[in-house]
Amino acid sequence: MDTEYEFTLPKGYLDSAGEVHRRGRMRLATAGDEISATHDPRVLSNPSYLTIVVLSRVITQLEGVDNVTATTIERLFTADLAYLQDMYQRINDIEPPVMQVVCPDCGRQFEVPLNFTGEG
Repeated sequence: MDTEYEFTLPKGYLDSAGEVHRRGRMRLATAGDEISATHDPRVLSNPSYLTIVVLSRVITQLEGVDNVTATTIERLFTADLAYLQDMYQRINDIEPPVMQVVCPDCGRQFEVPLNFTGEG
């Protein structure tokens, strides 16, 4: 099973010296990555910061950057952030599970998302 995946950012991370860094690696997330990120003070004060913290944990390498931190992720162009968010969802298979069902009236088959939270 692959646990690390290479990527190339569409725009690239522009460092303080003006150099662009595009190639990197992302690993699969663990439950601990997501749980510990929810306890980060920046996330507690701004829940939308969760993505930044989680990505800073799972990006293991960005060419020419010694340590990928939340600040590194903050400084990405929005196209690169969107690319990494999409990659994170794809490699971690974050899609709601669905169930094949059949309409009792017309017999048509379709998919219904499963909801384990009891909401909605």
